[in-house]
Amino acid sequence: MVRSLIRAALLVGTVVLAASVAKAGTPSPAETEGNKMEKKGNMAERAANAEKPKGAKMEKKDKAIEEAGDNNSSSVQDAAGRKMKKKGEAIEKEGEAGGDVAEQMGKSGNADEKVGVKAQKNAAKANSNSKN
Repeated sequence: MVRSLIRAALLVGTVVLAASVAKAGTPSPAETEGNKMEKKGNMAERAANAEKPKGAKMEKKDKAIEEAGDNNSSSVQDAAGRKMKKKGEAIEKEGEAGGDVAEQMGKSGNADEKVGVKAQKNAAKANSNSKN
């Protein structure tokens, strides 16, 4: 009895899955373009997020060098620390700006994808209306 229930459940699951795949059809060009843009934005955002810790780490290291220069009364070491600290801050800000751009690109991709889905639904609705 349990075996027959399992077989029936698998059969129903297969039919439901096949129906949903058949109903999904092929994505519209706008939807495909939106997906590509979203993926590109996500990759750029990950790259930008990887830059932030680098800049923060560099900034922290440079702060330590600057403090060592203050403690040793070494103006050369102090200046080098300040210079590296500024460079670290710049890298961190660049990463944040890149992340913002990438996030916006991902949002644009989502918007394009939604437009494509809407167009596809409207076309399907028009086809069903014309059949009736």
